[in-house]
Amino acid sequence: MDVDLSPKLAQKLFDGEGGSYYRWSSSEFPLLGEQKVGAGRLVLRPRGFALPHYADSAKIGYVLQGSDGIVGMVLPNSSKEVVLKLKKGEVIPVPLGALSWWYNNGDHSEEVVIVFLGETSKSHIPGEFTYFFLSGGQGILGGFSTEFTSRAYKMNEEEAYKLAKSQTGILLIKLEPGISMPRPNKESVEKMVYNIDAALAEVDVKRGGLFKTVTAARFPFLGEAGLSVNYVKLEANAMYTPSYAADGSVQLFYVAKGSGCVQVVGIGGKLVLDTKIEAAQLLVVPRFFVVAQIAGSEGMELVSILTTKSPVVEDLASKKSVWNALSPIVSQVALSVTPKLEELFKSNMQKTDILVPPTN
Repeated sequence: MDVDLSPKLAQKLFDGEGGSYYRWSSSEFPLLGEQKVGAGRLVLRPRGFALPHYADSAKIGYVLQGSDGIVGMVLPNSSKEVVLKLKKGEVIPVPLGALSWWYNNGDHSEEVVIVFLGETSKSHIPGEFTYFFLSGGQGILGGFSTEFTSRAYKMNEEEAYKLAKSQTGILLIKLEPGISMPRPNKESVEKMVYNIDAALAEVDVKRGGLFKTVTAARFPFLGEAGLSVNYVKLEANAMYTPSYAADGSVQLFYVAKGSGCVQVVGIGGKLVLDTKIEAAQLLVVPRFFVVAQIAGSEGMELVSILTTKSPVVEDLASKKSVWNALSPIVSQVALSVTPKLEELFKSNMQKTDILVPPTN
């Protein structure tokens, strides 16, 4: 498999008073299309409003920054709008076909920044999210003729024209001061938003870091998107040991903070990626490829998805390593080493978690 796995930064697709939207293009990052995953980043300035829309991909949003985010969502086969408050460190699934709008309710200078990671097996452009807006300069309502609109909504042509054409904004607009948006529903927030920052870590290693995973078993609404989420915080120079998705899912990593080095080993034991990875870059790990990362001197934070709601990840260098399950003689002959070295190999793994602190 001779493809470019290099991590990539997003490209700015739109910029306006209300905010910006960035995307990773499959033409610039072909691996996204090949592995059928996609990503985008939304920046909402104060009073910035993303017009109501739906998309051709299931995804999760992870709030990178901000404390005054609001999302309104209408799920498929539902006639009820659910309004949710969002803040840094929270995960919000967006199921396929769900209608949503996004708003920064703050009046100060703080932006709300959300990265979206998802799968694109049903998208029009493999590797990208395509959005369909209800209104605005690229809205569905304005696409129909006035005759169709007037008959559909039982209006005269003048009323129908105003309905379809009054909003000229595209994608993101800025609302005037004094407009009061719907208030979030606290009960719905508990069911539909997961605070991964506040969650207990499955792995917590001194000077190594934290590892957290979110699946549908823990957060049922995540199952609506058919995805699972991992969060890794590596301390300075710590390592996230080699692992692979044994269920055949694709892993999509976003570097939320810091930097480090990443290596990926693919078919035939070939090292297919050995490079530095930095904040705001996206990394795709193809099915069954093995990935490992080492943080730089400032540490590194990663959020990732796997394209399954019930992930099976195998470690290769921790106490749960598949090596430890093999009989000693099998390991010895497979590695062609002495019994003493094989014993040391497995003994060291028994003392190791998936996060390894620096040696000095």
